[in-house]
Parts: sequence; structure tokens; C-alpha cells
Amino acid sequence: MKEKIKNFALTFVVIFLCFSFVFIGVSNSFVLQTDALNLYSSARGCAVIETTTKRKLYAVGENKKMPMASTTKIMTAITALENCDDLDEKFEVSPKAVGVPGTSLYLRKGDVYSTRDLLYALMLISGNDASVAIAEHVAGSTSEFVTKMNELAKKIGATNSHFANTHGLDADGHYTTAYDLALITSYALENETFREIVGTKNTKITKGDGENRYLKNKNKLLFTLDGCIGVKTGYTDDAGRCLVSAIEKDGLRLVCVVLNCRPMFEESAELLRQCLENYKLYDLTELYDFDHSIDVVDGRNESAMIGTYGNFLYPLTENEVQNLKFVYSYPQSVQAPLDKDSEIGKVEIFLGNDLLFSEKIFTIEEIKPKSILQRMKDFFKNW
Repeated sequence: MKEKIKNFALTFVVIFLCFSFVFIGVSNSFVLQTDALNLYSSARGCAVIETTTKRKLYAVGENKKMPMASTTKIMTAITALENCDDLDEKFEVSPKAVGVPGTSLYLRKGDVYSTRDLLYALMLISGNDASVAIAEHVAGSTSEFVTKMNELAKKIGATNSHFANTHGLDADGHYTTAYDLALITSYALENETFREIVGTKNTKITKGDGENRYLKNKNKLLFTLDGCIGVKTGYTDDAGRCLVSAIEKDGLRLVCVVLNCRPMFEESAELLRQCLENYKLYDLTELYDFDHSIDVVDGRNESAMIGTYGNFLYPLTENEVQNLKFVYSYPQSVQAPLDKDSEIGKVEIFLGNDLLFSEKIFTIEEIKPKSILQRMKDFFKNW
């Protein structure tokens, strides 16, 4: 009996160790993949994306719903920009904007500002009171403005986000994900005024009575990272230190989001540097390798030109470019007549098993049938 127990225990230990080795091997395979590009973040939620394609170049916990502190103001700013008819119109700030807790412009009763000036205060020094003043002016109330924020988030595709306020102070039902916030920021950066505001290091705003206020951007990367174009810092007890940063260089525009990340500036800068170093934006249509001439049956000419019209830019590493697979599907010949721009096939581009892009192949000239003279010659030739 003791011998059976001993054998059973030994068998159990062997099986356990085997499973442990398998698990460790799988885990390390993921670590090795990220180590290959020297990418790492201690953030609870992190995403680096290329803004045109929205491809994730690096991500950790990117779909985890989390509080995001004042990075909320990215959505506040773009919502205001899309719903304000005149950014330079002066107005008296709402009493509800006075005394809002947290970081502040220290608005007072009777202050008069333009929406544009308050947007600078919102994004450079993170004025919570400025966010309320903007919302009250643009939408009539903060609740109506927050509704517009959530509607815009859905339009952008940030389906795992919900906004409960304009400033980002901790609140039930106020959350996003690193990837959603990257999508929102990519969208916002398409707005010229937004880009101008978040990329400003220092500025001056003026009250209605002529008093000037001088603002310095809290985003240290604007001052230290070459190519940085913004965008927003944030901190609350629940959210921790949060940063959304963006860089534009060598034809690439990247957005990096770190949520709950103590060394947020250092890690964001390194992630952006590494991604810029390892990824390039390729026009994959320039890599096509198919015959742009096709045989024609019963045509005036024996062949005709075919091709594609689109282009497709995609961020890839050099290794990924070498492993692209191009699949061309079109016939060896076509029957005349055919109009110009007739669809005759398609080309597909794969990276591993993932389809990156597909487009149609067309005739790029009219394919005319044989003339009467050509048909007569063929008739007598075959007589």
C-alpha cells in the first residue's frame, strides 16, 4: 500500500513538473517576442499605435477598463472644437465653473474668456474649472456636454469608454482603456486647432478686462523628446499617473498611452523611440510583383495593360516586410471587348495568417475587339 502511494505521489510530481515546464515555455515565448524590440512598460494599461492604420505596435492590458484622470480632457477638447461655432467669442464663465476642485485656472465670478483661451488652459495646465466653463458655454450644461462626449466616443470607435465628467476626477462610470484613448487621441490629432493647442509649450491668454495669464505645458516630453507633438498628462488617486503622448517623425505619427504608470514620462519616451527605430511606414503597393500585361483573346491588340489604383501604407518592421506574402488572383487572358477599368482579379497581402490588405486588379485601358480587316485576315489564314 505504501509503495502504491509512493508511486502515485511520484507520478503526480512528474506530471506537475511537465505542465509547469510547458506553461513557462509559453509564457517566455511572449516575453521573447517583446524583448526582440526592447519594448516594456510597467503601466497597468498601455498602447502604442500608428494613427493612420490604428495598428498596435505595442500593448499591455490595452483593453482593461480603467480611470484615466485628466487625459479625459482630450475628449473634452475635441468635443468642444466640434461643437463650438466661434472659438474667439468672449463669454462670462458659468458660476458652476468657480471653485471646481483639483488643478485649476482659478476662475472667479465675472471672469470673461474665449473658448480658445480656455482650451489652452484646459490642455496646458489641466484646468478642471476651465473644462466646466467650456462645457457650460458650448452645450448649455455639463450633463449635455458629457452626452456629446459619449456620442463622439462611439463615433470614433471607443466602445469600451464612458465619460461621467469633463475633467477626469474619479467618478463611478468614468473609464476608458489604453487602446480606446489612443483611438480618441488619433482622431483628435486630425483637428488642426487641437494639434496646435496640445503642441504649445508656453502661451498667454487674456481675460476680458485685459489681464494676462501665462501658461506652461505640463507635458515634459514636449521639451525633451524630439518630434513630440503633445498631448496630455493626468493624475488622481484611483487612476495613478497617466500620460498620452504623440510623436511625428520620418512619416510616422505615433500615439502612446500609459495608464497608472509611475515613470510615465520615461517609459513613454522610450516606447516612442523604440517604435520609431523599429517601424517604418511602407507603401505595400510599391512591392507588387505581377505582370502588368495580360494576353487578349480576339482583341485588336494581343495584350493589354492591367493594374491597381490604390495605395496602402502600413507600419512594419524590416523582418515583417521580408515575411509578407502577396497572392495574385487573375486569369492568364481576357476576352475582348472590355471597357477600361473592368475588374479582372484581385491582390491580397498577408502577414502570417492575417490579411492586411486586398484590392481589385483592373484593365487600365480599353480592350477593343479585332477590326473587320483583322477578322478577314484570320478567316483566309485559316481557310
